[in-house]
Amino acid sequence: MLDATLAAIRPPDDEAMAQARDLHARLTKPAGSLGVLEELSVRLAGLAGTCPPPIPQPGAVAIFAADHGVHRQRVTGWPQEVTAQMVANFLAGGAVVNAFARQAGASVTVVDVGVAAELEPAAGLVQARVRPGTADLSAGPAMTLDEARAAVEVGIRVAADLHAAGAGVLLTGDMGIANTTAAAALIAAFTGATAAAVTGRGTGVDDETYQRKVAVVDAALRRHQPDPADPVGVLAAVGGLEHAALCGFILGAAARRIPVIVDGVSAVAAALAAAACAPAATAAMIAGHRSAEPGATVGLRQLGLVPLVDLGLRLGEGTGALLAWPIVASAVRVLHEVATFDSAGVSEK
Repeated sequence: MLDATLAAIRPPDDEAMAQARDLHARLTKPAGSLGVLEELSVRLAGLAGTCPPPIPQPGAVAIFAADHGVHRQRVTGWPQEVTAQMVANFLAGGAVVNAFARQAGASVTVVDVGVAAELEPAAGLVQARVRPGTADLSAGPAMTLDEARAAVEVGIRVAADLHAAGAGVLLTGDMGIANTTAAAALIAAFTGATAAAVTGRGTGVDDETYQRKVAVVDAALRRHQPDPADPVGVLAAVGGLEHAALCGFILGAAARRIPVIVDGVSAVAAALAAAACAPAATAAMIAGHRSAEPGATVGLRQLGLVPLVDLGLRLGEGTGALLAWPIVASAVRVLHEVATFDSAGVSEK
């Protein structure tokens, strides 16, 4: 499944992008006056291979949930059981992501790709557990290569299923206590940045815990020496099951030529892995927001993505992606609905 997905990912369509730029030049507005939104709409035309591209709707959020063995290194103040408790909260509709999804009109699907606790079947829950949490990445590989690949393929299947159900845009979500530690290690591995440059305070740890977290990431990088040319190997060494699944989710969107709005630092880590698997996959990626976690900025810079929202968010769940979705839709709607100078009888400059 992974090989077939990678084979389906192609570069953006240059002709459609040229048509979008030409159309922007004829619309009733000063050239370049919509800033980042103009280039975003051009990129989406290239992704779809047509101008104007489809308006990206409806939206579907997939929250990939998993636990982490590195939790035992005391890199967070939250107990591990919060992962399963928050999954229950998502399914009950009581989390921030649910409130934002209701406001935006998006569906929410929760995917158990590696939660350490047993979960009861429920509407909106996809049970696709590869293993009950990763091993401790500071003591050895987080998972095997086969497990990492299986988690990637979970994400590919979820992307395919949501697209088949009618989704026109996918939004990344994540849940996993201690997952910002794994995300920092992944971002460092793919960018070459130091542990200190990419490790943040996650859910708001104190100074002592933060220093321990940086040391854990640094030690893991020195232990594993992950090779960015082997992205599945990097995921296996220092990643989380949700990061691997998010990587597959992003690749699945790219293979189907539909946009995927990347949320916070865990999604950026997964996007780096996806880009290492298939550089052309970046054409499908939209940076929903700039997470307060420093690794997110480092990762977005390497991906060449400009975040649409910068509000100091550091929640995850898909919240930043949901806030950005109406902006993405607006950028495309301009190409569908704004009159040209000729059609409106407006004099050009």
